[in-house]
Amino acid sequence: MPKEITLYYKNVMSDVVGPEHGLTRQELDQLSQKIASITDFLAEERLPYRDLPYRDEMCGKIKALASELSSRYDNMVVLGIGGSALGNIALQSALNSPTYNLEVNRAGPRLFVIDNVDPVQFGSIMDLLDGQLDRTLFNVVSKSGRTAETASQFLTVCEMLRAKLPGADLKDHIVATTDKAGGTLRDIVNKSGFRSLEVPDGVGGRFSVLSDVGLFSAAMCGIDIEALMAGARDMDKRVKVRELMGNPAALYAAIQYVYYKKGKPLSVMMPYSYQLKDFADWFRQLWAESLGKEINTSGEKVNVGPTPIKALGTTDQHSQVQLYREGPNDKVFTFLAVDEFSRDVTIGDAGEIDDLQYLSKQSMAKLINNEKLGTEYALLRSQRPCLTIQFPEVSAYTAGQFIYFFEVATSYMGNLLGIDTYNQPAVELGKEATFALMGHDDYKQLLSEIESACIRDNGYLL
Repeated sequence: MPKEITLYYKNVMSDVVGPEHGLTRQELDQLSQKIASITDFLAEERLPYRDLPYRDEMCGKIKALASELSSRYDNMVVLGIGGSALGNIALQSALNSPTYNLEVNRAGPRLFVIDNVDPVQFGSIMDLLDGQLDRTLFNVVSKSGRTAETASQFLTVCEMLRAKLPGADLKDHIVATTDKAGGTLRDIVNKSGFRSLEVPDGVGGRFSVLSDVGLFSAAMCGIDIEALMAGARDMDKRVKVRELMGNPAALYAAIQYVYYKKGKPLSVMMPYSYQLKDFADWFRQLWAESLGKEINTSGEKVNVGPTPIKALGTTDQHSQVQLYREGPNDKVFTFLAVDEFSRDVTIGDAGEIDDLQYLSKQSMAKLINNEKLGTEYALLRSQRPCLTIQFPEVSAYTAGQFIYFFEVATSYMGNLLGIDTYNQPAVELGKEATFALMGHDDYKQLLSEIESACIRDNGYLL
């Protein structure tokens, strides 16, 4: 039998967390017809991200390119931000060892994903790679090529390659992932002859991890992308079901929606697995950028959107659970838990230390899973609703299920909220302001407004 991830929802029900903070089956059943209609609508609409797991030719192309290139390079650097980077990071964290970059016999090149323009971070990684550039591949990922962060990284890398490898051909060190037809980066590809991959039409960055955007770096580092896609395909079968209680993505969205309407707008994701920690970052963008909207599909001003929050078990038991138990009861918790870890550690012998005998020679996997149960129990005692996504194991197959599950759950949630799940209009003004501040001729008119609002006025400085 395939190893399926599961949604455990008992601990949001009123008989567990009480009538004030729990849900009744009747509240969920009231959404059944709406969910069936949304399921039909999503089947008819069939958004492009839903077809990615079925694109065998895409997987074949990426595997062939990775097979050709992976042994030629010691280092691979992904230049991107947001949806062009978070999925890559999450796949690497989940499916390769935490010490992958330090290992001698790793499956492919070391991977660095630079998703910021902090000069200390960027400069330090470039310093590290100086002297190894002849064995380094850069994958620049941007649909348009105009994103200031990725464009600045790309320009700097190109200049560095020209200066440090004067006889080299940049085509041997750069792969561009961008729009297949147009845009600044596609124009550069056409003129330079760089190898290129495609950002698929109609797939926003936050939904793009199961495309060339996320799969290329995964394949380069030895991750089984076919198993990843098989997991997504199998989850697709489960989330096509019209009945609410038979469709895990629809049920997850329905629970979050009812709680949002009942005054719990904060959604905490707390993995009890270090491997899954970066999926919480990926989830934050997916949930926030998709669901935080000012205007609904009827043109009304609604200002809706649940706020995603990242925590990590067991680390954040010691930094956030005090707030979560005794602060405002305005949160829904989603734990990520693992049945079988890929390895275990036996805790050392306590010897004559009586207070630590309960730990002596026990399994560390058992400890972390019991830490999860202990935290869940404590939250339930405080009437805090909890969901669990249970992984039988962390593998490419279960990771593919998880990614697809949350993408479809986001589509359901957007439809329940009545908003456009796939646009992000509020992101643009900040980008335009950056263009203006950096001297872009097309945005000069913004400068005076920005300076009035944001440039430091020493009259307000203490």
